[in-house]
Amino acid sequence: MTTIIKARDAADFLSLVPRLLGYEPRHSVVLIPFSAGRTGGGLRVDLPPAAADTDAVASTLIGFACRVEHTDAYAVLVYDDADTPTHAELVAALEIRAQACGLRRIDALHISSGRWRSYLDPALGGEIAADPDAGAHRPDGDQGAGASLPHVDLARSERVGRALTECARALEWVLNGSRPADARIHPDALVASLALEDLPAFFETWLTPRGPVPPGDAAGAERADVQDLALLIWCLARPALRDIALATWVRGVDGGDAALIAQQEWEAGVAYPDELGAWMMGEGARPDVDRLTGALEVCRLAASSAPAACRPGALAAGAWLSWALGRSTHAARYCEQALAIDAEHGLSLIVLSMVDAGHLPDWAFRAQPG
Repeated sequence: MTTIIKARDAADFLSLVPRLLGYEPRHSVVLIPFSAGRTGGGLRVDLPPAAADTDAVASTLIGFACRVEHTDAYAVLVYDDADTPTHAELVAALEIRAQACGLRRIDALHISSGRWRSYLDPALGGEIAADPDAGAHRPDGDQGAGASLPHVDLARSERVGRALTECARALEWVLNGSRPADARIHPDALVASLALEDLPAFFETWLTPRGPVPPGDAAGAERADVQDLALLIWCLARPALRDIALATWVRGVDGGDAALIAQQEWEAGVAYPDELGAWMMGEGARPDVDRLTGALEVCRLAASSAPAACRPGALAAGAWLSWALGRSTHAARYCEQALAIDAEHGLSLIVLSMVDAGHLPDWAFRAQPG
C-alpha cells in the first residue's frame, strides 16, 4: 500500500523511515523513490566499499528508482557510524544520474547514532525525531534481523530426523517397490506418503491454519505433524517437487497443478512452458504477500527441524521466498547456509547470483493495490 509521507522537516522524515522499510537500516544507502509526494518503500544496498565504482553504484540505484512506477523524485539516505558525512561522491553521482532521468532530488542526508546531517547544507542537522505513530510496531532490528532460523528443541529435531528416515524407506517402497530387508516400514510414514497423490494440496495445507487437537489425541497429532514435516523436508530436497511447492505457494493449487503437469510432460520430452517458469525470475503478477510470508515461515521451520545434511532444499526455498518478498539480505544468508552444506546446490547458487547482481523481482517495482 502506498504511504503518504507527512513530515515537517528532515528529522520527521527520518523518524518514519524504519516503519517504511520494516527495519532500522545499518551501514546502508537507502534510496526513497517518490511519486507526487507519495512513496511505497525504499531501495537499500550495503554501503559500497572504498574501491567500488561510484558511478556504477549510482547508475544501478537510479535505475532501480526509475523502474518504480511513476517515480518523479527521490531522497538518498546514507547510514553509517561516522561522525561526519561520508560517501559524498556517491551522493553527487546519484544526482547526476537522477538529473539525466528527470528525477528531482528532495533531500540527501547522512545518519549516524541517532543524528543526521545534510549533504546539501552542512549547517543543517540534528537529532532524529521520534515516530509518534509507530508505538510498539516500530522496528528495532536492522536489515538482517529476523533471518535466524527458529529454535527447535533437540528432542523434536531428533523425532523429525527419525521420521525422515522412516519417510524415505516408505517412499522407496511406494515409488520403486524396494522394501528394506532389515527394517519394517513405519505405518505413520506410509500414511504420510499418501500425500504424494496430490502434491499441490499437500503443500497448500501448510498455509492453512491447523485445527485444534481432539482431547486425548495430542500424541497422535504430534506423530502426524512430525511425519508431515518430514515429508515436506523430503519434497523440498528434490528440485522438481520443490518447484511444485513454490508454484503452489506463489500461484495457488491451480498453479501447483500446472507446474506438476508441466514437470511430468517435461520428463516425457515436452518443453517446459516459459510462462510457467517466468515467476521464478520475478516476472508476472505480484504474488500475495501473506502467502509468501506464510510459506517462508514454513520453510524456515523445515530447515531448522531437518538434519543438517537435509537442510539445503528448505533453505533454498526460503531464500527464493525471501528474495520474492524483497528481503535480499535474508535470501543471501539462507543461500550461504545451504552452500556451506552443499557447495553445488543449484537453486541456492541461482538465488545468490541474483542477489549479488542486484536483480530484484519485477513486481517489486509495481505499485501494490490498495
